Amino acid sequence: MNRFVSREPVDAGWSGDRKYRVTDETGRAFLLRVAPEAALARKQTEFSYVRRTASLGVPMCRPVDVGLCGEGAYILYEWIDGEDAETVLPSLPPAEQYAYGESAGRALRLLHAIPAPETQEDWEARFNRKIDRKIAMYAECPLHYADGGAFLRCVAENRALLHGRPQCFRHGDYHTGNMRIGQDGRLYIIDFDRFDFGDPWEEFNRIVWSAQCAPRFAAGLVNGYFDGDVPLLFWRLLKLYISSNMLGSLPWAVPYGEAEVKTMQRQASEVLTWFTGMRADVPTWFS
Repeated sequence: MNRFVSREPVDAGWSGDRKYRVTDETGRAFLLRVAPEAALARKQTEFSYVRRTASLGVPMCRPVDVGLCGEGAYILYEWIDGEDAETVLPSLPPAEQYAYGESAGRALRLLHAIPAPETQEDWEARFNRKIDRKIAMYAECPLHYADGGAFLRCVAENRALLHGRPQCFRHGDYHTGNMRIGQDGRLYIIDFDRFDFGDPWEEFNRIVWSAQCAPRFAAGLVNGYFDGDVPLLFWRLLKLYISSNMLGSLPWAVPYGEAEVKTMQRQASEVLTWFTGMRADVPTWFS
């Protein structure tokens, strides 16, 4: 690993990695992520796929090195000078939000060109297990949404659409909280530590966070990905994926306390409004 002359903790995000902004003897800055030594194999896989992603021209923090150090398994990325997109976007005019969204959509389309390993389990079987698990979690949760039945109904009506879905490499947490606006004014993708493989359209379930942050960004994201020609099947699957996610979000929030519970309840209320109780196919923020 490179020799560094300074190291500052980076506390943002939910990742279990320890993160630092480090600088070398030339003053060049990097993002250093450190995980337990047992995570080395996953970090090596992350490095391999992220390096491939960067080679496709995706605007992102580029990987530099991976390996073991005295603190555990590490992965080193270039540092992106700038500001977090979720901080910048709400203050921008709608047209600029939309343009950044288009950029993010085009980047995601490039990323999704990388296929999943041939050994990947069938998506329909895998995601149906996930749905069943989240339904059970919601049923056992001491709290429920005011109209949680709408999410349950949406899942029941659309889960047959999982049949035959393709799979690819995915960022794993694609929303404005994992993007930066660089000093050059460009949008960059960061934080690939939750990468996975699955239906490319399921990656859009995090668009809920982006739409709450900047609705026109979310609209641009979809149009940028599909080059303005969005299929109806996408919207129906998006409803399914968001509904499944919402069913698991409230049970997840309960152990973290009242603040997180209220965040999930507000989010559920907004989602139900966007999709008119999950009966509409296209959300209001896309209009």
